[in-house]
Amino acid sequence: MATITSDLAGNSQIYDRKSELKNFDESKVGVQGLVENGVTKVPRMFHCEQSNINDLSISESNLKLSIPTIDLTGIHDDPLLRDEVVRKVQNASEKWGFFQVINHGIPTHILDEMIKGTCRFHQQDAKARKEYYTRDLTKKVVYLSNFTLYQDQSADWRDTLAFFWEPHPPKAEELPKVCSDIVSEYSKEVKALGYSLFELLSEALGLNRFHLKEMGGAEKFFLLCHYYPPCPEPELTIGTTKHTDGSFMTILLQDHVGGLQVLHDNQWVDVPPSHGALVVNIGDLLKIVSNDKFTSVQHRVLAKHAGPRISIASLFRAHESEGMPKVIGPIKELLSKENLPIYRDTSLKEFLAHRFTNGIGFSALSTNRL
Repeated sequence: MATITSDLAGNSQIYDRKSELKNFDESKVGVQGLVENGVTKVPRMFHCEQSNINDLSISESNLKLSIPTIDLTGIHDDPLLRDEVVRKVQNASEKWGFFQVINHGIPTHILDEMIKGTCRFHQQDAKARKEYYTRDLTKKVVYLSNFTLYQDQSADWRDTLAFFWEPHPPKAEELPKVCSDIVSEYSKEVKALGYSLFELLSEALGLNRFHLKEMGGAEKFFLLCHYYPPCPEPELTIGTTKHTDGSFMTILLQDHVGGLQVLHDNQWVDVPPSHGALVVNIGDLLKIVSNDKFTSVQHRVLAKHAGPRISIASLFRAHESEGMPKVIGPIKELLSKENLPIYRDTSLKEFLAHRFTNGIGFSALSTNRL
């Protein structure tokens, strides 16, 4: 749809957003392609409402706030330490929806190499990247810029390389050679950590430790390897629009650049990088099945002059196969006369369709409330 605007001299100009999006998408080189071509002004398709950037901005008081950090030392062999960790996980999941884990068992050199591997892919020759560019999400390896490019009000200053590992992993020959080994190794490590965290979260809900995994919370597992190029005008756009995750749980590895912010008590709080640590956040699906005992909160990534910023989000979600609809709703063991269901049962397909149709900033939670 074309809109009529005026330039500084008052002359009318026609802006065709649809064509700009199409031309950008068909270039198949993402935001990094713009930077490689020497862009000095942020194209209009990336301009977002200033409220998205400036609303509830960081104040001095917010700088004193930080998401909880939880040490996972001893969770597999010391019952007392495990009980203490479960209490901390419960508190963080109820009050913040975000926490950071240390001593999680994944060697630091693997984390570092995963960041380097992501960087290698996004900085390789544009021709090599183009081979993986697609919007066909049935593929196991997908490179694109903005999953909901045509649904969002504005595009984010970010490119993504995605790997869909479960329930059926990609074949070795499908993986990009510049990062294939580390992606396989990191995926194995972070999946094992995810299973351990699901156990802690189950116990934090007062359930059997295997409950969330057995109900299918980790059936689908995928990596989103994000690349945020340096931005010439970060005040006009954003790295990732404020949103909640449509997962059960997300584990995030971020590099040293920073920019991630979490909305807590109506204030944006920085999540500064901590080398060797991983950030964990509760997704909308876990909020639903816990009947609001756990919270999923909005978060965003600011665009920056500095860069690139690299992060790898590992998302765990239920899987819905053809002919076998997956129903998502509050866990029956958590309900009582005093704790009635807040959400209706719904199919996973319907839940995800709402999110995809309405864009990244849309939360499907409101459509599922009773």
